[in-house]
Amino acid sequence: MESKRQLKFSKMIQKDLGDIFHHEIQDLIGKAFITVTLVRMSPDLGVAKVYLSMMMVEDKQKLIDHIIERKGYIRKLLSARIGKKVRVIPELMFFLDDSMEYSENIDRILKNLNIPPE
Repeated sequence: MESKRQLKFSKMIQKDLGDIFHHEIQDLIGKAFITVTLVRMSPDLGVAKVYLSMMMVEDKQKLIDHIIERKGYIRKLLSARIGKKVRVIPELMFFLDDSMEYSENIDRILKNLNIPPE
């Protein structure tokens, strides 16, 4: 269970990374629409696990790999935004959030079962 401090920090990181993805790195992501769905902080606030949801992308894994390659640059942009609020800029770890595809798949399976209404 995350502490209040971790939760507060993760919300700040989520908001600022969302702004960065929408406004500052369009050259990196092209026309893709990226949403920061979740940020989980380590207890020492030194590592942020960032989960990204992507739309309008043909190869999501290729884009997430490209983002991982440029995470130093993204961390630098984050540092410019939060550097005066925190002591340490966390190391960023990016992951693909596939929960939307998972729920769509479950919906599709349930519709194909053809269960009659009660």
